[in-house]
Amino acid sequence: MSEQLTLGQKASLENIVTAEMTADRFADGPAEKFPAVLATPFLIADLERACALLLTPLLEEGQLSVGAHIDVRHLAPTAVGGRYTATATFIENRSPLFWFEVVAEDSAGIIGKGRIARAIVSEAAILARADQSVSGS
Repeated sequence: MSEQLTLGQKASLENIVTAEMTADRFADGPAEKFPAVLATPFLIADLERACALLLTPLLEEGQLSVGAHIDVRHLAPTAVGGRYTATATFIENRSPLFWFEVVAEDSAGIIGKGRIARAIVSEAAILARADQSVSGS
């Protein structure tokens, strides 16, 4: 790894909720009803992306970062068309895990927060293991 993370280092990204990002898109039939607001999986994905942004300068050829632990609470809804910011703050390196405090906010306040851990791994190793899940060998 060529660079280091500094405790307290932050990365943020912004997104706008689209109809495709809402919880109601997860309904599987008329018996399931979910609200047309930002779905938790999309919120978590953006929080993960913010963490990954901090790790990108540390990656060597053939490496990538992967999620290892997620403890996030989705606290408030954001409507379609709402803009939100996902921010990750580096708080600890307990090898092999890099830990981040994460928070997401929209114009009304905090919509999600928690902790996420990511690891830097070999892309080839991840893909080889994934192939085993399909082939069973």
